[in-house]
Amino acid sequence: MPDLPLSDISLHYEVDGRGPPLLMLAGMLSDSASWGALAPLLSDHFTLIRPDNRSTGRTTPWDAETSVAQMARDALALMDHLGHDTFHVVGHSMGGLMAMELFGLAPGRIQALSILASAPVRAPRTMAVFDALLAVRRAPEGEQLWLRALYPWIFAPGFFTDPDNTEAALAAALAYPHAQSADAMAHQLEALRGFRPTVRPSDLTCPTQVLHGAEDLLIPRAAAEQAFAEIPNVTQTTLPEAGHSIHWDAAEAVAQHLRQFHDTAGDPR
Repeated sequence: MPDLPLSDISLHYEVDGRGPPLLMLAGMLSDSASWGALAPLLSDHFTLIRPDNRSTGRTTPWDAETSVAQMARDALALMDHLGHDTFHVVGHSMGGLMAMELFGLAPGRIQALSILASAPVRAPRTMAVFDALLAVRRAPEGEQLWLRALYPWIFAPGFFTDPDNTEAALAAALAYPHAQSADAMAHQLEALRGFRPTVRPSDLTCPTQVLHGAEDLLIPRAAAEQAFAEIPNVTQTTLPEAGHSIHWDAAEAVAQHLRQFHDTAGDPR
């Protein structure tokens, strides 16, 4: 798929499917491929637009100036480029924070917003986990070790009932040709660490739903629910047996919630 030249980066993105435009914003350490389990379940319902955030995937250079706000501006530039005056948005984890910042940039253009496994709250333990994973990655044999250490934090307990799941995930991650490097990972971590929101939950006036994972270890769910309760007429749902990677652990359920909610919000075309 094409790249969009911006002032300081070349933004890679994927587009597939048919229907109302749905901008899909990936989370920390992730790129457009992170939607691999969910996209096939939505492609007959939406036109799926999946950018590689700064420092990830095929967006170059990896070390361009990076912040959550800047990535939101990139996403808006992409929708301008594609000619979508209004559109739907779904954001996972850091992508949920990006989506909120994007609403602040263009409140009249977002038809409806879904936020997955995210929270507009400070979470020191989560940053400590990422810092530890980066340290493991930079150790000898770290490319395998850090991924093995990551999986218990992001997948629900059911994932580990079959040891082959870990091995399959590890093999796929190591074979992925556009994986984020350790240096790019550190660069993005600093962007997340420095994030200070400009949009509050109470500012979100578009239809908004929030999906939490009951087994999410990275997002403090009670604090997230309390923060998001400030959104006018918000819908919050907790999916059982789903961890932080809610769109992998419970792809079918997430897809159903997205279809139903965004259909109710209306077709922006």
